[in-house]
Amino acid sequence: MARRNPSLSSSSLFLSLLSLLSLLTHRLSLSSPLPHSHFEGFDDSALDEDDDEQPYAHLPLSTPSLSLSTDPNLNSEPDSSQPSDDPPPHKPSTTAFEYWDEDEFEGLPVPQPPTDTPTITENATAADSGSDPETETKSTYASIARRYAIEVACGAFLIAFTINYFTGKRENENIALAWVTRFAVRDSIFDKNFSLVGVGKDEDSPLLLKEGQNVFKFYASGRRFCQGLLATLELKSRHDLISRLYDVVVGGKDEIKIEVYMNDDAMDQVVFALARRREAKAMQKEVRDVQRFGNLVGSMPPGSRKWVAEDLVVISEVKEEAGDLITEAAVEQVAEYYKKGFVEYKVFGDKAFEKYGKGFISMHFSDQHVGTHKKMLVFKFSLPDANHMAEMSRLVALVPYYIDLIGRYKLSPQARSKTEAARQKAAQEAYKELQNARQEVMQKKKVERRRGVEEAEAKLSAEAIRKKEAKERARQMKKAMPKVKMTRAG
Repeated sequence: MARRNPSLSSSSLFLSLLSLLSLLTHRLSLSSPLPHSHFEGFDDSALDEDDDEQPYAHLPLSTPSLSLSTDPNLNSEPDSSQPSDDPPPHKPSTTAFEYWDEDEFEGLPVPQPPTDTPTITENATAADSGSDPETETKSTYASIARRYAIEVACGAFLIAFTINYFTGKRENENIALAWVTRFAVRDSIFDKNFSLVGVGKDEDSPLLLKEGQNVFKFYASGRRFCQGLLATLELKSRHDLISRLYDVVVGGKDEIKIEVYMNDDAMDQVVFALARRREAKAMQKEVRDVQRFGNLVGSMPPGSRKWVAEDLVVISEVKEEAGDLITEAAVEQVAEYYKKGFVEYKVFGDKAFEKYGKGFISMHFSDQHVGTHKKMLVFKFSLPDANHMAEMSRLVALVPYYIDLIGRYKLSPQARSKTEAARQKAAQEAYKELQNARQEVMQKKKVERRRGVEEAEAKLSAEAIRKKEAKERARQMKKAMPKVKMTRAG
C-alpha cells in the first residue's frame, strides 16, 4: 500500500477549514439585521447589491411611527403630536424595517431634554403671590419715580413758579398801595404840597402807574420852584421764583427813587450829595458831575453846630454849600406846621439817624445832571414792608423841605466865583474831549479810506497798476517843474 505525503494532507486540511469559515461568514452576513450605528462604510450601493438575495425584498416598507410621549411610564398608544423624552430606537422591532437608514429621513424633530422653566415659573408665581402688597406698591412707586424723575421735577418747578408768580405779584402791589395810601391820598404830604397828584387830571384818575410787576410810578406837579416830581418804586422781583431765591441768598431791598425837576431860574450852581459810605464811593466813580465837581467834606470845625452821623458822607463843590444845605432842621428836632398836625425833619443827627434813618440811601442835588433836565434833586430811600410804611415819614418829608430850600438858596460871591471857575474849567475839558473825539473819528475814517484804496489796488490787474503808476509819475514830474510866469513885453 502506497504511503501518503504528510505535507499534502495538511495543506488540504487547511484549505477545507478556510472554505468552511468563508461560507459561514457569508451566511452570517446575509442573515444579519440592519447595520449597527457604530459601524461606518455601509452605503446604498452595497445594500442594493444584496436586495436580490434577501427573502423579504418583496414586502412593502412603511414609515415607522415615532413615539414622543412625555411620560415614559404610560402604556397608552403613542401620539405623534406629543414630544418624547426618550431617544429614538436604533433598531426597528420588526423585520419590515430590517434595512432602516437614518440618513434617508431628514427634517424630523430632534427631541430636547426637558427644562425646569415651568417649575421655576410656578415657584416664582407662588413667591410673588405670597409677597406683601405694601412692598409691591412701594417698589412700583420707586420704579415710577426713577423713570419719571426729570418730568416730575419739571412739573413741580412749573407749579411752584406759577404759585410764586401770583403771590409775589400780590405782595408787590400791596407794598405800592401801602406807600400811596400813606403819602399820596387826600390830606397826605404830597396832596398838601402839590396841586396835581396822580397820572391824570381828573380826581378819579389813578395815583399809580404800573409799568411792570415790580415797577410802579407816581407823578405830582403844581408847586413853586419845580416843574414836577416823579417817584419810581423799584421793588424786588417777587413774581420771579429764580430772582426771589437770588434775593434770599444775596439780599435785596425795595427802593424808591424820587426825582424833582427844578425850574431853570430857581436853582443856583449847586453840586451836593449826602449818602452812606458805600453809596458815596459808588457815586464818586459813576456819577459824572459828582466825579468832576464834588469834594469830600469832613466834619465841621469844633465848637460849631452839630453835624451828620458818622455813617454818612458829605460831598460838595464848596464847603459853604454843605454848611448851608445841612441845616439844623435836618439835624435837630424842628417842627413845621401844616394845615393839620406837624412834620418833623430830624433825620441826620447821631441819635435820630439810628431810629429814623434806616431807610435812607442818598440824596443828590446838582445843576449839571446828564440828560434832558440838568437841574434836579434826586432822593433814594429803601421801602419797609406794607405794615410799617409810617417809618419813612420823615424821609419823605425831606422832599418838599429841600425843594423850598434849594429854590431860595443863593451862593455868596466868593463861593460863586469858585463854582464859575470850576465850570469854566470843566467846559474847557469837555471841549477838548469833544475835539479829541472828533479827531479820533476822522482818523478812523482816514484809515478805513486808505484800507479801501489798498484793497481796490490789490484787485487791479498788472496793466491797470502800470497805467496808474505812470499817471502818478507824470503828476509828480509836473509838480516838480519850476513855475514860469509869462508877461507881455512893453
